[in-house]
Amino acid sequence: MTTEQTAPPGRSCGPLARVWSGLTVLGTCVPAWVMGLFARVGIAGVFWRSGQTKVSGWEITGSTYFLFQDEYKVPVLPPHLAAQIATAAEHIFPVLLILGLFTRLSALGLLGMTVVIQVFVYPNSWPDHAVWASALLLILLKVTGAEVRAVAASRLTFGCANSRFVIRCGHGQAAVRH
Repeated sequence: MTTEQTAPPGRSCGPLARVWSGLTVLGTCVPAWVMGLFARVGIAGVFWRSGQTKVSGWEITGSTYFLFQDEYKVPVLPPHLAAQIATAAEHIFPVLLILGLFTRLSALGLLGMTVVIQVFVYPNSWPDHAVWASALLLILLKVTGAEVRAVAASRLTFGCANSRFVIRCGHGQAAVRH
């Protein structure tokens, strides 16, 4: 299979174009399971660490209850119950994501938490929440637990079917072949 990218006539292939072409070719070699695994592990780490700040051993700390009562003020739920639900969710859903169990349900739960945090708790932190939502939507719509099961079964291969890459830039054109 050959993929060719050419520069406009009269323009030479600069170093940035060569780098971009190389990254484009390498991007086709990254298996989808790798991207899914990175999304799941990354977002699981965010919520797990947050959950760990709410507990001491197996107990929810008094400061957690205080935050839910005086700072977070989540509507509808009593602060005590909201603290317990959030703490449990921040510990259970990340573990399920890492294990590849109930992946979409876990992503949906964490996406719901992200929306609540964005709307009611920290509306000015939208850049962080946008990143979280992006990873969670990727997981929800594209990723399953198959990545973890595939790793466990040792059936994974890395690289492209044809791992030979040629990046050639001449006068007026750039070609990437793989």
